[in-house]
Amino acid sequence: MKFLKGLLSLIVLVLVIGGAAAGAGWVWMQDALNRDGPLAEDVVFHVEPGEGLAGVAVRLEQEGIIRSAELIRLKAKLENTETDIKAGEFKIERGASMVEVLHTLIEGKGILYKITLPEGRTTAQLLKVIEADPVLVGEVPEEEVAEGSLLPDTYLFDRGMTRAELIQLMQDKQTELLEDLWPERDPEIPVKTPYEAVILASVVEKETGRVDEQPEIAALFTTRLKRGMRLESDPTIIYGVSRGEPLYNARGQRRTLRRSEIDTKTDWNTYQIDGLPKTPICNPGRGAIEAVLNPPHTEYIFFVADGKGGHLFAKTLAEHNRNVAAYRAYERKEIARERAGE
Repeated sequence: MKFLKGLLSLIVLVLVIGGAAAGAGWVWMQDALNRDGPLAEDVVFHVEPGEGLAGVAVRLEQEGIIRSAELIRLKAKLENTETDIKAGEFKIERGASMVEVLHTLIEGKGILYKITLPEGRTTAQLLKVIEADPVLVGEVPEEEVAEGSLLPDTYLFDRGMTRAELIQLMQDKQTELLEDLWPERDPEIPVKTPYEAVILASVVEKETGRVDEQPEIAALFTTRLKRGMRLESDPTIIYGVSRGEPLYNARGQRRTLRRSEIDTKTDWNTYQIDGLPKTPICNPGRGAIEAVLNPPHTEYIFFVADGKGGHLFAKTLAEHNRNVAAYRAYERKEIARERAGE
């Protein structure tokens, strides 16, 4: 009986001592995990897609961001977050503790990069911008990317995104936009499909760089189409001649359209063909697409540049001729002013 009591006391003593040691170890571990780290300044740390915590922890220690790869792995194991780290680039602040570093890799927002793809550019022109971006990886796909299939915008992305993924994202965004806007379109517009809407929007986009003018341009083209008139849009001629690239003379200077180009029939020259061009002539933005699907009701059928970045609109040919005369007078005045300043 005495032996049994002694054995029980020994077991209790071992448990007490073991518990105390375990408690001390837990306190030490928490202190080590939450203590300021060795980083003297902020750094950017990159986690590759598919990279596991084991390799990441080793690199964190090797790069002097944390003191112990084993300890941060133990922390993740105890919290069952070993597989939760994200791929991307993360800003690790100076003095960050191991707890803060692990939290950043699991919950933090990666560093995002930005690329701006402007409205009104052809697909070939946008692909050059994408190709030149220094952060995107991979090649531009060899298969042809359809004209007008990309939605221009400013896109944010993580390091590691491929050029093919960005192109697909731009196409998906245009599809989503059309799926949202098409059911809400004016039922009287003279376009039968979302693709025709993109074609007309591309012409609107090329005719004006001002978003506030796009509804008026869209309404004018809508009226012309309803009346069986040709669009007679200069950018459609240019696309038929050079696929949207600027036209230059022999001296390398930008030039206007030649009479022979205006008179040449192509699948895009709306001075020579009825209805819409064969394909879009650029990649239109959201504003132009919205304008085409729900244009205001106007009776304008003519327009001409005003020389100040906008246009003058007219309902009759006589009014249009006056606007053209006003523009030419303005142009002559500007030329005279430039020459006087030389």
